[in-house]
Amino acid sequence: MAGAFLVPTAPVSHPAPGGPAGPGGTAGPGEPGVPGERGVFAELTYDELLACVHCGFCLSTCPTYVELGQEPDSPRGRIYLIKALADGRLALTDSVTTHLSRCLDCRACETACPAGVRYGHLIEAAKAEIERQRPGPWPRRLVRAFALAWLLPSPRALRALAGALRLYQRSGLQALVRKSGFLRLLPATLQASEALLPPLPPAPRGPALPEVVSPTGPRRARVGFLHGCVQDVVFRAHNEAALRCLARQGAEVVIPRTQRCCGALHAHAGEPARARALARATIAAFEGEAVDAVLVNAAGCGAHMRGYGHLLRQDAAWVARARAFAARVRDVTEFLAAAPLAGPIGSVRMRATYHDPCHLAHGQGVREAPRVLLRAIPGLELVDLPESEICCGSAGLYNLTEPELARRLLARKVRHVRATGAEAVVTANPGCILQLAAGLRAEQCAVAVLDVVELLDRAYRAGGTD
Repeated sequence: MAGAFLVPTAPVSHPAPGGPAGPGGTAGPGEPGVPGERGVFAELTYDELLACVHCGFCLSTCPTYVELGQEPDSPRGRIYLIKALADGRLALTDSVTTHLSRCLDCRACETACPAGVRYGHLIEAAKAEIERQRPGPWPRRLVRAFALAWLLPSPRALRALAGALRLYQRSGLQALVRKSGFLRLLPATLQASEALLPPLPPAPRGPALPEVVSPTGPRRARVGFLHGCVQDVVFRAHNEAALRCLARQGAEVVIPRTQRCCGALHAHAGEPARARALARATIAAFEGEAVDAVLVNAAGCGAHMRGYGHLLRQDAAWVARARAFAARVRDVTEFLAAAPLAGPIGSVRMRATYHDPCHLAHGQGVREAPRVLLRAIPGLELVDLPESEICCGSAGLYNLTEPELARRLLARKVRHVRATGAEAVVTANPGCILQLAAGLRAEQCAVAVLDVVELLDRAYRAGGTD
């Protein structure tokens, strides 16, 4: 077997074309389809690649395998492809790129895996290698640079874009564009982006959340709060609801002004260098604040931040700081559900169902906490959602990069939501909220899409708590 000379924990070596390399041998960086010395796969170890025992327990949990039924679109099939690429036995062809790119990185396979395969690490390395070898034509590179290098890390740029989109909606231009059929002339990614656009709320009264939110009663904890990038611009109301709920639970909340995008979308999009830079900035923003925990109101961000120790594992100056920081990261629902809720909590009479965000359920193992909070709301009838842990098709930027498959997964999810007879579907991630709302709008279905903390805050308000 190519690469069999390697010890189990050695970095993967890349055999040269024409046969296996000797120990330490690599293919030249210019060889087509074969990672060179600086290939992303050089960061993987054979322990990671050989952990999969090909048992197949992951198959029924993988959204792309469930939809497509093809082995290369399953976790174990993709692991085989990744190992063959790392060995240099397989070129990064169009077909291989397609199968790897179709992965949502939802990590449902990690939940099902009896061998503990850290599949998320493998697929992120694969996507980074795709971007290294096959960055695509210049328009694609330009769009990625705009979104990942300029827009997401800049709160000012995000606010400016949100302002332009509010004008687009409120001027009537959006309705005209949709009615004219002009959108059908645009690339699929732009069509998907426009379809996802929710009705934007009025611009926030201030440019930022307060730096400190005091508890409403005795202080029980001091916590940091990640306001997020898109979350803070599009769903500022959800952040404000979370802060009110935390204050009610006796938390003093610190919101550092210096925080930026956490880098989750960059890691999922195959941009590890930018993801690492943003991770360092996030750690630096919080580590001097003397907080008991760093709370996150977006599941994808939380899962990524909990992985900072792995992301910065080769950075001697930051790895210990990254691990210490990651150990303090908690989803906001975890924190709120850790102790009995302070009252009074008013009644919210509604039939609701809960959708598990992938990076909360699979990435962080948090399933019960959101349900505990929802069951604590008087009058709320919580019904089970079939396939609750199957991805809705949002998956970071997936609904933009793979719009057709994302639509298929969304249609499946919407069918299940409608079958519950619920008046609202509740979740805990902004990407899921956007995706579910777009799917329900397209079906002209009047089911509301709510955040867990939004509904809990509504209950507090019904109970007379501001």
